[in-house]
Amino acid sequence: MIRPALVTWRKATEGLLIAAGKTDEESRDQAIESIESLLDVRDKLQPKIAAPFTLEEEVFGKELVALEADLQKKLALFNKHIYTGISEAQSKKNHMKNYVNPYASMMQDGAYYDTKK
Repeated sequence: MIRPALVTWRKATEGLLIAAGKTDEESRDQAIESIESLLDVRDKLQPKIAAPFTLEEEVFGKELVALEADLQKKLALFNKHIYTGISEAQSKKNHMKNYVNPYASMMQDGAYYDTKK
């Protein structure tokens, strides 16, 4: 018999895989909230999962390890999308500033002296 903590862990992991797959900007905030809540659930379950394991639980655990590898890849990709969005927003902000005031970034290195008279 498999412990309920392991079954709940798997359900949370599958939920994380689904939430991390949502990369469109409209649902990003909702995906982040669900990822945080599911990670909290898994964090609370972790102390309940300890040895000794039955043979059935060991087989189940190997499946969980494979799911974890997929989850790590998806979360890394999701994180990359977030950072890309942040850098694009910063870039747009800088471009807008330069468009509004194109001479703000010019350096004035001193006064110009006309030597011809």
